[in-house]
Amino acid sequence: MISNCNDGSQKEPYLRCDFNYWNLDDLPSFTSGPYQVSEEEKYQAIKNAGFEGVQDGDPALCSKFNLNLTAQLRVNQVGDLDEHLPVWLEKGYDCATVHVGWGMESDEEINCLLEYIFDASEINKFPIFVETHRATITQDMWRTVEIIKRFPEIRFNADFSHWYTGLEMVNGIWEDKLSFIQPVFDRVSFIHGRIGNPGSIQVDISDGKNLSYVEHFKEMWVKSFKGFLKNAQPGDFLPFTTELLPSQYFYARLVRDESGNLVEEGDRWQQAILLKDIAEECWRIAKSE
Repeated sequence: MISNCNDGSQKEPYLRCDFNYWNLDDLPSFTSGPYQVSEEEKYQAIKNAGFEGVQDGDPALCSKFNLNLTAQLRVNQVGDLDEHLPVWLEKGYDCATVHVGWGMESDEEINCLLEYIFDASEINKFPIFVETHRATITQDMWRTVEIIKRFPEIRFNADFSHWYTGLEMVNGIWEDKLSFIQPVFDRVSFIHGRIGNPGSIQVDISDGKNLSYVEHFKEMWVKSFKGFLKNAQPGDFLPFTTELLPSQYFYARLVRDESGNLVEEGDRWQQAILLKDIAEECWRIAKSE
């Protein structure tokens, strides 16, 4: 089994809310977050907002502000991890999340890639979580569940927006979809915090209230937390990492302001903090059920 992140303590398993550094890329000028400030001020703002780690962060600045580190990478072929793992180990990263393949691989090619990743994780005693993501081997629910049948030891970074929007999960019986991917919920060790609706993979959720798709994501996050807690050991923690990307990557939606200019529809900094709050609420629910 791929191990969870673990801090080496005897503490009961816990949620750790982190921040993906891409979340700061090209923040809109109306943001309430760190805009046109130094790198040090950005890390101080991340720390002050209550986040405990940074994915794709600067190791020196994370150390200075007592922030933990996680990595992310694309693995398209055997060997892609080799030059990165020594750096992650030396710099004290907790884990890595990986996009695996392009989604056009045969089962044999998928098996080869996953065996390589699992071997690297086990040999180096370093958790590596396969991300549920479009344009990868986990781009659809059916194939991902089939992968679990062959590799029950797999553990995931769950970015459910790719399935919720890309597979239009609301089209059909919602409860049947959740039941089908229960094997995924049982294997979530990391979450990318993003919410999409049936038509867009990343949306501003305002205050997060009275929106059906927000409730759907909360339900999936609670199920993931419960799956994690079912087998978690003392010292294990699950990084919930907000990842709200800018419009240049076609994630943040653009709308016209009063002057007719295209601007991002919301403040990704404020939304990241809101997603952290929602995740903490879902964690409390998962622990109480």
